[in-house]
Amino acid sequence: MSENIPNQGNGLIDSLATLATTFVAILHTRLELLSTDIEEEREHILSLVKLSLIALFCMMLGMLLIAVLLIVALWDTYRLVAIGSLAGFFIISGFIAWYMAKRKAKAKPRLFSASLLELRKDREKIEAR
Repeated sequence: MSENIPNQGNGLIDSLATLATTFVAILHTRLELLSTDIEEEREHILSLVKLSLIALFCMMLGMLLIAVLLIVALWDTYRLVAIGSLAGFFIISGFIAWYMAKRKAKAKPRLFSASLLELRKDREKIEAR
């Protein structure tokens, strides 16, 4: 009677092999997506740091030259007022820039958000079956 159902054991083994292959393929795709997310984040951070350093250098040089110009222009009459005002302006500007950078850093989307979204979709598809 067992001759009526040929290759019954092979069907289960083939099914498990197909399931394992599918799992490995899904894992491979997700790891590729994760590595792409990491690479994009690295490029974004590097370009942001480079631009920030260039902007910081140029602004600091400009502010230094303006400060020297004002101090030299007001040297005979209001030198202490000029120096104090410029120092206060630079300190307040620094705090405003720090606050804006902190707020911008918090507003950035989560790291690996695309990978997490794809994994969530995979989980929902599996749970739906």
